[in-house]
Amino acid sequence: MNTSGHRIKRIFSAVLAAFVLSLCFSPLSAGSLAAAAGKPSGENVTTNLWGSGGQITFDLTNCSEYMTVTAVAEFDGTVSSASGWGFDSYTVSGSQVTAVVRADGPNAWALSSNVGIQVEGSDITEAKLVSVTGSGTAPDGGNDGNTGDTGDGGNTGNDGNSEDGGNGGSDGGNGAEKLSGFSSPAVSTYGKAGDDWLTTECSRIVDLNGEEVWLTGLNWFGYNTGTNLFDGLWSASLETSIKAIADHGFNLMRIPMSAELLLEWKAGKYPEANYNHAENASLSGLNSLEIFDYVLTLCEENGIKVMVDIHSANTDASGHNHPVWYTSKISEDKYVEALTWIADRYKNYDTIVAYDLKNEPHGKASETPHAIWNDSNDANNWKRAAERAGNAILDVNPHALIVIEGIQIYPTNPKTNNFTSSKDSDYYNTWWGANLMAVKDYPIDFGDPERNKQIVYSPHDYGPLVYEQPWFTGNFDGSSLYRDAWHDYWLYIAEEDIAPVLIGEWGGFMSGKNLTWMECLRDRISSDHLHHTFWCFNANSGDTGGLVKDDFKTWDEEKYALVKPVLWAESSGKFIGLDHAVPLGKNGISLSAHTGKAPEPPMADEAGENGNQMAQDEGQNPDQAVTNADALTTDPAVSDMVSEESTNATKDTATFSSSTSDNTVNSAADTDTQTKVGSAKTKVMTIAACVIGVAAFTVLFILLYRKSKRIRELEETLQVVEKKDTEDPKK
Repeated sequence: MNTSGHRIKRIFSAVLAAFVLSLCFSPLSAGSLAAAAGKPSGENVTTNLWGSGGQITFDLTNCSEYMTVTAVAEFDGTVSSASGWGFDSYTVSGSQVTAVVRADGPNAWALSSNVGIQVEGSDITEAKLVSVTGSGTAPDGGNDGNTGDTGDGGNTGNDGNSEDGGNGGSDGGNGAEKLSGFSSPAVSTYGKAGDDWLTTECSRIVDLNGEEVWLTGLNWFGYNTGTNLFDGLWSASLETSIKAIADHGFNLMRIPMSAELLLEWKAGKYPEANYNHAENASLSGLNSLEIFDYVLTLCEENGIKVMVDIHSANTDASGHNHPVWYTSKISEDKYVEALTWIADRYKNYDTIVAYDLKNEPHGKASETPHAIWNDSNDANNWKRAAERAGNAILDVNPHALIVIEGIQIYPTNPKTNNFTSSKDSDYYNTWWGANLMAVKDYPIDFGDPERNKQIVYSPHDYGPLVYEQPWFTGNFDGSSLYRDAWHDYWLYIAEEDIAPVLIGEWGGFMSGKNLTWMECLRDRISSDHLHHTFWCFNANSGDTGGLVKDDFKTWDEEKYALVKPVLWAESSGKFIGLDHAVPLGKNGISLSAHTGKAPEPPMADEAGENGNQMAQDEGQNPDQAVTNADALTTDPAVSDMVSEESTNATKDTATFSSSTSDNTVNSAADTDTQTKVGSAKTKVMTIAACVIGVAAFTVLFILLYRKSKRIRELEETLQVVEKKDTEDPKK
């Protein structure tokens, strides 16, 4: 019996093992059930830290089947407050932040999207994602990414209403569905194509009639960080925000972008744009490049011009820290290719009037790599690279302004040290991108006088809360700042009529010595009529803050009051835009209304063909593009600018706006249907897998049971034979 007992034990051990294996490979197990529902996790974690605060972003994955998802992040240093996007609540406990989002809450879209946790505090240099957990079961069908209490079916703008109390157009969401003339690529829709290009005369920027203009704008970042859209749309409405910027009088928007993102778009790859789907339902169904075209259309509709800024080579929230325009991932050739592609795509679209070639080339002499500016062919010579990149843009669009920033250092004696010394003491040192001393010795030269008229030099300037520069020692004022920094580093360019100067970044917190610096620079901008783009709109700029507060909706009225005096306006208080036909927001006027002149576009004979040509360049159906003439005939104020031939030529052209509206609605419906069908399929597959698992176990058990029974019979027969042999030794 011992032999039989051991064999039976082995058989039942095999049965038990088979049972365990069947559980492991079937959704009957807890782990498999979690996998079927989606084991929650945070993927693609990135951090951006700045001492007094920081943020951690990640993609919520496998969370859409849960009612509640909780994420815990940990920061070093002292955390005083927390906010972010994609979650319903943020709770600080020591150095940890617990963020919670529910499937039936206003941020249900985030259960399958990029989310972020941002903190304010001190000494914050590290952050990590501790855990992501889920509990409960989401409503039947899971989260479709468009749920949420938005006050009007999930399609409203900021706070569910427009500024005027309505629910349509760019005032309150539904933008892509109701915005007339939206197309991708963007084409002139509200103004006159080609009449707003700018050029220069000595230190002045002028329009095509030679009338002087004043570029007074702001920065809004996000296209450089991996958001692939403006930051802040996790809580604010795109349409409402752009309208508010125009209404507050900013006539230019500098948009920081990465060369990597442009190259991905060029290759037909569209990284996901991260935003609050409830606040920005009009973006549903659009890829990130189409959303950028929609951004441009909104800017045009509101009278805002755009300056594209290559803020970093790589897509990275900290990419601007890399000192030069090339990396191991993005070569100089690729960098130039990115600029050429975007310039060519929008060569007939004068909403983009300028290209800032590269944000803040920098580096000290003792650092590797570092940017230099001389007459060499060195790889790190910014003058050489800027001339190459600028000419590449002008080859496809001779009307664009080419904005060129400085570097960080310049030799104290260029005759004996042509950037050959590695001693920092041999150089004048200032802010990143702010040292334009080399322009006096080695000015940018595109090889043609007409091309050189498109040059604008652009320093950046900041206050002592960003860094305690030597000129902030003691009781500084506007005169000392002019003497110790501004004049020699960059202001001489405007004063000596070499070229216009545009301060690409300035701004900061409104306190102490920092406020003194801001007031001094503001007054210098005013007295010298310097062009500028304030840094920044974003609330999440760690060392400066923004023009809006953490909700990206409420304006910081104190900071805006400081900037407002240097926004271009008439004595009546009406802000002046840079578009000759479209007023700057509800509180502004058009450029023609200010000058009394409407220039003729340099490509007026091609205006009616721009839409079709650009659509063909992108491989689209030309019938989907709106021609300029078709758009203008819808506006009585400018209808007299359109010839009868152009009007007739556009009668057979279907406008993109109606098809976009239908496609947006259909896309939303399709997404909802696909989500529900996918959820139903998942449930059916789960049940089927359970049945198959149970059946497999049952069959295996029966087979093993039968085999064990047969073995027992053989064992008993063998025992009888052995007994007989024992009784009869002869046998």
